[in-house]
Amino acid sequence: TLRRVRSVAFPTCLSLDPASSRGDALAPGAENYNSHDALRGNQTPLPAMPYGADSLSLDAVRGGARLPSGPRCGGLRQRRPRRPAGEPSRPSPPPRAWAPLEAPVGVWAPLASITLLSFASRFYRLSEPPHVCWDETHFGKMGSYYINRTFFFDVHPPLGKMLIGLAGYLSGYNGTFPFQKPGDRYGHHNYIGMRGFCAFLGSCLVPFAYLIVLELSKSLSAALLAASILIFDTGCITLSQYILLDPILMFFLMGAVLSMVKYNSCAVRPFSAPWWFWLSLTGVNLAGAIGVKFVGLFVVLLVGLNTVYDLWELLGDLSLSLVTLGKHLLARVFCLILLPLVLYTAQFAVHFAVLNKSGPGDGFFSSAFQSRLIGNNLHNVSVPEHLAYGSVITMKNLRMAGGYLHSHWHLYPEGVGARQQQVTAYLHKDLNNLWVIKKHDSNTDHLDPSCSVEFVRHGDVIRLEHKETSRNLHSHQHEAPMTRKHFQVTGYGINGTGDANDFWRIEVVGRKSGKRIKVLRSQIRLTHLATGCILGSSGKTLPKWGWEQVEVTCTPYVKETPNALWNVEDHINPKLPNISLDVLKPSFPEILLESHMVMIRGNSGLKPKENEVTSKPWHWPINYQGLRFSGVNETDYRVYLLGNPVVWWLNLVTIGLYLLMATCTIVAIKRGAQLTVCVSELSEVLLHSGGKIMLGWLLHYLPFFMMGRVLYFHHYFPAMLFSSMLTGITWDTLLKFCAGCLSCSMGKRVYTYGMLALMLLIVYSFYLFHPLSYGMVGPMASDPNSPMAGLRWLESWEF
Repeated sequence: TLRRVRSVAFPTCLSLDPASSRGDALAPGAENYNSHDALRGNQTPLPAMPYGADSLSLDAVRGGARLPSGPRCGGLRQRRPRRPAGEPSRPSPPPRAWAPLEAPVGVWAPLASITLLSFASRFYRLSEPPHVCWDETHFGKMGSYYINRTFFFDVHPPLGKMLIGLAGYLSGYNGTFPFQKPGDRYGHHNYIGMRGFCAFLGSCLVPFAYLIVLELSKSLSAALLAASILIFDTGCITLSQYILLDPILMFFLMGAVLSMVKYNSCAVRPFSAPWWFWLSLTGVNLAGAIGVKFVGLFVVLLVGLNTVYDLWELLGDLSLSLVTLGKHLLARVFCLILLPLVLYTAQFAVHFAVLNKSGPGDGFFSSAFQSRLIGNNLHNVSVPEHLAYGSVITMKNLRMAGGYLHSHWHLYPEGVGARQQQVTAYLHKDLNNLWVIKKHDSNTDHLDPSCSVEFVRHGDVIRLEHKETSRNLHSHQHEAPMTRKHFQVTGYGINGTGDANDFWRIEVVGRKSGKRIKVLRSQIRLTHLATGCILGSSGKTLPKWGWEQVEVTCTPYVKETPNALWNVEDHINPKLPNISLDVLKPSFPEILLESHMVMIRGNSGLKPKENEVTSKPWHWPINYQGLRFSGVNETDYRVYLLGNPVVWWLNLVTIGLYLLMATCTIVAIKRGAQLTVCVSELSEVLLHSGGKIMLGWLLHYLPFFMMGRVLYFHHYFPAMLFSSMLTGITWDTLLKFCAGCLSCSMGKRVYTYGMLALMLLIVYSFYLFHPLSYGMVGPMASDPNSPMAGLRWLESWEF
């Protein structure tokens, strides 16, 4: 059965003859059939007649066999329709504007050319500058951590950093460069392997975009225009040439979109080998996109919406049995849900297996998590398992990078609450972190051999006595030093003798009254008996009088947040048997869940650094402001991340143009306008194919308006990929609509010159702005003597 190919219109096919606008009078040479019935298998579809030199059949795109011989018709051979006796002969088709494309020349030669240009533009001057640029200080360092197997913390999932580390390892980098700050010279260290890996993935974006647009529009010109935009965009080049996560993320993102449109094109052959291949590859790419950054969830949502629409269409196909529908559903559940989840989880399994040594990321995680890291002070340690009265303990706050409950001899200064002993949270191990747990109504020494062991249980009222100063953990209704409407926490009393404000109820999250409290594993909440407030850490840094330690308060607002939860880490009690902490190590699902909670809290807590250039989402499509990748002075080698202005403003105009064209087309169809077959095909490309790309742009752009974290210009680049592909489809369709209103020769010239003008404009603008990507030395653009002075079109551009 031949697959119906969506044709694209050219001037010769856009007849406005009313007699040819119905199914019984199609364009010359085209046969009448119901496309929906054909797709459902109710009848054998005949291939639609493509028009124009860049209109490709599916077999031509794939290099497959040609159709049976017959009269030439725009790249396909098609049977001449039979004419019933007595029916007047139809006019012969008008002459074609030019010869049809053959598959090897028409598709693969342009693909090879744009791929070569893409790699050349990304690998040109890859070694320059030979020093750390922008976020290379983070992701290059994290690659080193993988090579050294040192545990660290990052707000993004691990796949991108693992691949960077692997690229460095395979290229001979030994993981010893410190990556301390931008501007540090690499010297003899081999950094080209990691940059080259990112440049390779960034180079693949261009052929991916070419194939996506070609598959959606069946127009070679549209695919070449989209590819040219990405080849000659200075922003995409800059972002691909350094050790960053962005090219890795965009590689998997575009791979997922390409796989999605490919398996959609196999819909007429479900459960065939190509169909399974592209469906499975979509799931693999989805796992890769999420595994690099959480914004990969946007492409998951795009694929999900496409899948829901696909299943909805299948549900309306009455020729399919319920068993077949069930197979379709299960295939998508397996390939697009289960497979990505398994691969995503496997990434973390490798991550935890490789990073098994203590490092700078330890403090962000719980004590139980740290106990599994070689070199951590909790690794292979033996302590009593259950908490008992008289035990000496340390308590660690569960907020991200939370400190230990701490006190010292220093008092709060005059005017800051009650002038009593300071209680803070301290990020390091210290003897002043030790507390003795006692009964609230007794000062008995439970470590005395004559006293029996009594375990602390959920719901008990206790008193915590600071071991070094013998003062009790205390709170009252004086306001906390930094956080308004929170109560002050102090050390009060002499040798353990205080008052009723020293009493706290100890509770374990998720446990019943009377249950014992475990070291490391139990999450503890301390409620002040007199005021009902909860002991917590605000995360705010105290002034110099507080030694710049973290504020501890008692909050009257009862919330289940990590700030108000603690766990017992160190536990000393000679009357209890010790057990190895290996017994208390968390399971893989537990550390997987904990790592995600820490990453989510870390993402939401990202704030701009001092003098750091940030941006707002509305800045991005208009190319309002770039980012300095390297250099600030005239003598420096300067690289500036900024999109090619012509490309970005063309993309922005195209979004408005697409919405206008789509609206007019929908209104015309709704009003029952009679369209020729070719105009109908163009409308379908505009609405269905362009609509998918437009949806991708919206999903990758609009969510940033709702994010509370700090945002940067480079966050827009995934959305920019979609807007570039939309530009290719929209302008190709618009020029074909315009050409249809003209004569054959004039239409051909309008279309050809229009496409040529767009591409020459893109190339010339790249010629003007290419120093932004490949480096500038000399006067700043604000200096009239600078060769870049005339190109500073906006005051906000700081190159």
